[in-house]
Order: sequence, then structure tokens, then C-alpha cells
Amino acid sequence: MPEGDTIFRTARTLGRALTGKTITRFESSYAQLALANDNNPFAGQTITQAESRGKWLLIHFSSGAILATHMLMSGSWHIYRPGEPWQDRPSNARIVIETAEYVAVGFRVPVARMHTAQSLLRDRKIPNTDRDVLGTTFDAKAALQRLQDHPDEELANVLLNQGVMAGIGNVFKSEICFVLKLSPFCKVGRLSPKQAQEIIATAQRLLAANVLEDSSDRIVTREGGHRRTTQNADPDAGLWVYRRKGKPCRNCGALIQRIVQGPDARSTYWCPTCQPLPELNPAVESEEVLPKRKSGKSK
Repeated sequence: MPEGDTIFRTARTLGRALTGKTITRFESSYAQLALANDNNPFAGQTITQAESRGKWLLIHFSSGAILATHMLMSGSWHIYRPGEPWQDRPSNARIVIETAEYVAVGFRVPVARMHTAQSLLRDRKIPNTDRDVLGTTFDAKAALQRLQDHPDEELANVLLNQGVMAGIGNVFKSEICFVLKLSPFCKVGRLSPKQAQEIIATAQRLLAANVLEDSSDRIVTREGGHRRTTQNADPDAGLWVYRRKGKPCRNCGALIQRIVQGPDARSTYWCPTCQPLPELNPAVESEEVLPKRKSGKSK
């Protein structure tokens, strides 16, 4: 599933290609979008903005309509010049937005809906900008509080909660935990305040490092280029643990493990040596986590 960095790059590329341009053709295989186009044709309108909200991509039209799409596991947006061969089958195109200079094609996009500004505010699945880890208005202090509001849940599951921080998926969930040497199975309530703050800061840092400019921004594919969390330019050494089951840990040499975790059965990768459970790590048993023990006999 594309994560927040991929959607951010997609929105940036679509925005550069389409913003301010007059739409010459709009087509969709989805009845709701086709109906919206019949009632208020998009041809002749302009694109005013393309933005990411966590794992959602929003395209704003001059009429005030907002196209919201979610890629799930299979979707992608591509940009082409008119007449340029497509990299996927035309039968897989779910949305086509064409201008004189570019054609934007949403291939196998599984979720697409049309919003107004008012209905967008009511859609609880689409996060506000202050919850988007890559958003300019991201509120780290509020995210910290939301994280700590789940004390009885495992850290990896809370990191996937888009209501806590929007944009983190399986890759960054596993990588954040490894970078901080935290077990993905650790209950949030056992984290120290410092560790909780580091989780928020690390999420921002790792995702931001993966939206830097490079040549792959021209045509957007669902892989979103080579993702890196190790600061190693070698694509084969870009990640610490994700999809490295059975391979040696880049830090200690222990074999990376994988498990299906959480109610949605999502893949989690971790190093059992570098990321022990807090119960096995005396350093975590500190006054920052556990309440102070009263000295002397109780009265």
C-alpha cells in the first residue's frame, strides 16, 4: 500500500502538471464520478490544487469540487504527455484527467469519491492537515497526546492508526520501531515520555527524507521510487528491517523476523535482539514509566 511519502510525491507531481491548466477531458469508470461530470462538466474547469492527506490524495477543481482518491494496495496515478504510451493497460484506467499538456491517469484506483469543502470536513476517514505527518500544519504536540491515549495497545498497531498520525504504513511502522530500538509489541503505556516524543519526531524525519526531489517525480508509479531509512544510497540497503525476513540485521547480525500483527493482519518486521520487549529490558523500568514506590511500611 502506498504510504504518506508516495502520496505526497504523487500530489506534488500532479500539482505541477495540472494546477492552473484547463481540463479538456474528464472520464471515469465510476458511476459517482461520471454522474458528477454530467451534472457539472469538469471540461473547461481548471485544477486549483493537488494535495496529500496521509494516504489520501485530493484534487481540487475550480468549481469547488474535490476528488478524493485512496490507492489501497493496487492503485497508482501516472502523468503522460498526450500521445505518449501508457505503462498500464487502458482497461485499468479508472480516472482520466486531460489538459493540453498532460494526461493524468488513475490506474486501478479502488476508492474515489467527489466532495465539496463541507462534505470533506464531515468525512472522518480523510484526516485533517494537522494529523498528516508530512503536512505543513502537523501538530506534533497533539499527535503525542493521541499516541499516549492508547496505553493498552501495541506500538506497531497504534502507528498504523491514521487518526493518531496520518501517512504511516507497514514500511515506516517497522522502520520507526527499529530506528528507536523499540519492540513493535511494546504497549504504548510502557513508553517513557522521551520515547513517545522520539516516535513522533522520527516519523516526521523518516517520511520527510523520502519526499526529497529526484528524477522519479516525473511519472508516478505506486512504488514511489526507492524508499530509504538507512541513509544508504544503495537501493538494496535502503531499509533496516522491512521485507528482510531471515536476513541478518544490519546492526547486530541476528535474523530479522516477520509476524502478522493486529486486527487487520498487517506484516511487522523486527530484530529480536535490537528490539526486545520492555519487560526484558531493565533500562525501561524507570521512574519515567512506573510510578514511584513509596518507601517504608504502609500505615
